[in-house]
Amino acid sequence: MDNKESIQYGNELLARVETLMYQELSGMAYWKCEFVGTDFIRSQKIEGNTVDEIVESCKKAIVAAGIVSDIESKTDGSLLLKLKVHKCIHHEKEKLVKAEGVAPYICPVANMVLDQIHQKLKYQTSYLSKIAMNEKDGWCLLYMALYKTHDDIGKVADWLKDDPDAEWLKAQPSQILASEDRKKK
Repeated sequence: MDNKESIQYGNELLARVETLMYQELSGMAYWKCEFVGTDFIRSQKIEGNTVDEIVESCKKAIVAAGIVSDIESKTDGSLLLKLKVHKCIHHEKEKLVKAEGVAPYICPVANMVLDQIHQKLKYQTSYLSKIAMNEKDGWCLLYMALYKTHDDIGKVADWLKDDPDAEWLKAQPSQILASEDRKKK
């Protein structure tokens, strides 16, 4: 089995597990999967003293490993972290999960970055609030909320203000960002 076939095989296995877990847990599987992917990033030398520095260090390690071709990132300085992930080896897995009628809900790349923010900066909590896939062009948008302290939990931000992807994103189904999104399935 060559590398491409191995990746396909792994994606098919993971897609089946994701789909079955989602169905078995009545959609609550989303909240149980934040550690998928973290073993890899914990084995890398990730450094930084700010969210942006941690994200940059993670991006370099993830791209160097061939997991993705590129990651663009943006923070709003407080709560929001947005990643645009290009040509991820897990994109095919997401297509398989979506074909089974399950909106994508596990992103190893997002989990890696969030894990390192927690590990290095001691953030209290975070969550992956939206995954939106552009199947045609092979990229995903990931929106994450970051809460440094207990006092930050519950704060909200205008997620799509000045976001160049806002119009495209509004047409995409979501599992979390807004209840209106879920009606678009």
